[in-house]
Amino acid sequence: METLSPPGMQAHKDFTYSCLTNFMDLFRSVQAVTDTGDEGIIDWESVAAAAKAGTPKGDLSLDAGEQAGYREDVRDARDRLRSVGGIEFDLPDRIEIQHRHHWIDANIETFRRAVEPLDSMPVALPTVSRTLNSATMALTLGFLGRNVMGQYDPLLLADSDEHALYFLRPNIRRVAAELDVDYPRFRRWIAFHEVAHAAEFDAAPWLSTYLESRMTDSVTALSDGEFDTDQLNELMAAMTAVEGYAELLMDRAFDDEYADLREKVDARRSSGGPLRQLMSRLLGLKLKREQYERGAAFFAEVADRRGLTAASAVWETADNLPTDDELDAPEQWLQRVDP
Repeated sequence: METLSPPGMQAHKDFTYSCLTNFMDLFRSVQAVTDTGDEGIIDWESVAAAAKAGTPKGDLSLDAGEQAGYREDVRDARDRLRSVGGIEFDLPDRIEIQHRHHWIDANIETFRRAVEPLDSMPVALPTVSRTLNSATMALTLGFLGRNVMGQYDPLLLADSDEHALYFLRPNIRRVAAELDVDYPRFRRWIAFHEVAHAAEFDAAPWLSTYLESRMTDSVTALSDGEFDTDQLNELMAAMTAVEGYAELLMDRAFDDEYADLREKVDARRSSGGPLRQLMSRLLGLKLKREQYERGAAFFAEVADRRGLTAASAVWETADNLPTDDELDAPEQWLQRVDP
């Protein structure tokens, strides 16, 4: 029998403790959804309780210096993105530094609105289905709540035109430590990315409505037992443009070196334990990464040929969005739009 050295023994204890902690988090999540009600395909109150039970909320005790740092990051990102991108926009009125439970609460409302058309679908064994759906949603929100670092939220399908910007301080601090990078610098880089999304949606007032209509049509078709590939393709192409433009704009506007940050974050996305890799596949995070890369490559070529301001012409009208084919052939988009 192999004898572990003291460092090896400590690593073994750390691994065992981590496994037990993850198991207990999962147990609390499942326990919280076993008492679901009878209305709708998902019990959202149980989802909220379960997601939070399995997700430590994290520390949100900021001192005055850190609060000022967030404000400066967001303000500087706005000014730099306006200047470099040649795009006029305002920041959302609602900007929040959150812990993980705040983020879960905010996103439950978005998920609830998105799946509401499915509540009328007939299902076999409705109570069992509702419990499984609720458990799946709780695990999804818990996983994302532990990993999302920032979010621009256009509050799609809401009854107002309010947009919001969230920063998950516990996750930003944790990932900065894991990557061994300076926390204020990493926080600033995240701010540039999320403010780049704010720039897109504020510069294109039609964008929220465009995405809402395609999302609603796709979900409604699914509730009717159909699958509208055209609507889905349009939605995916638009989201690829949204992600790609923000990726390019943040990199060209960021006021510091970022190659090491990009390399470490990309390496982190492709690593992690079996559970993280499984959840990433199930949630389509690899697909999201491909959207970033494909969209960024499209806009990089457009910007290299005509300048970054020309790339911003995509937000003038919905007709200027690249099609799925044009995303792989930027010259075709340039000939059609002629920015």
